[in-house]
Amino acid sequence: MSRKKIVLVVLALLAVALAMRFWRSGGGHGEQAARAPAAVPVEVASAARGNVELSLKLIGRVEAWSTVSLRARVSGQLQSLSFTPGALVRQGSVLAQLDPRLLQAQLDQARGNVARDQALLQKAQADQRRYADMLARGFVSKADYDLYQANLAVARATLQSDRAAQELAQTQLDYASIRAPFDGIAGAPLVWPGAQISADSTDLVVLNQVEPVRVAFNIPEDSLPAVRDAQKHGALAVQVVVAGDQAAPLAGTLEFIDNAVDASTGTIVLKARFDNAEHRLTPGQFVQVTLPTTRLTDVVSVPVQALQSSSGGSFVFVLGADGKVRQRYVTPGPTSAGHTVIDKGLKAGEQVVTEGQMLLVDGSTVTVRR
Repeated sequence: MSRKKIVLVVLALLAVALAMRFWRSGGGHGEQAARAPAAVPVEVASAARGNVELSLKLIGRVEAWSTVSLRARVSGQLQSLSFTPGALVRQGSVLAQLDPRLLQAQLDQARGNVARDQALLQKAQADQRRYADMLARGFVSKADYDLYQANLAVARATLQSDRAAQELAQTQLDYASIRAPFDGIAGAPLVWPGAQISADSTDLVVLNQVEPVRVAFNIPEDSLPAVRDAQKHGALAVQVVVAGDQAAPLAGTLEFIDNAVDASTGTIVLKARFDNAEHRLTPGQFVQVTLPTTRLTDVVSVPVQALQSSSGGSFVFVLGADGKVRQRYVTPGPTSAGHTVIDKGLKAGEQVVTEGQMLLVDGSTVTVRR
């Protein structure tokens, strides 16, 4: 073989060797890169130490503070209605008016009788004084004087009786105007002008007092001891949320616990008082009630979404300083307001994963989403 061919063969072998070394070097780095797992994006929260209020979440129903069906106390024909259905009416305002003419005539007659009796009384008083003077002079007998003394007593009694009849006629006339007994919301009219109204039997309108209102709800009988214990520390605050209402929850006070447990349901009725100054609560409305029962002091809690379950028990993923998470089994306690109390296994200040746990295993590398 000539020297030229030998040189070409050597150069070719060197080129092949360099190519294989380069390929092996590049392929190794690719495999190593493929083996390195990508960081999992997660969200974290710190375990907090503090007080936790345990509460019951219940469904309640709004009740009017008082409800009355207004009726006339005298009979007559309905003359007019003076309220707007569904509107607020003030205490003492006239809601309905009966035809007052007959009652007014009866009052005028009673007033005339009183005026007559007053005149007769004045005459009887004058006669009694005159006969008393004549009796003292011996001009009349004691029997004649006693007669005029009796006439004076009869005149006084008659006047008193007719004055009572006048007061009755005045009261009957006042009853022809039906007034609101309290501030409230008027319902739809149940009768219309022109209808004949019977005393104490014909309903005119239903009036609901909505400032304040009550919210009634049932709690399980086994929760009653916790409620009674909480009441020992003062008035028990109750919150309600109205469906579809984006405003802040309404705050009220527990004021009533029924005197017996319903044996068929194992629950007992409680009622809370709400001022309802803005009329956000309507009688008959269903609301979500939050009733605090117990305060846990100086406990560690985490958001409920941080807690995971497995066949080995409940656990959380704890973020370490090296950017990796460790699976840690914990002992969970009660849950309230979106947080779960951790009785054992976690310290305050440790960061736990709250979002992205489905992609994690013990030792996974994570990146925290801000």
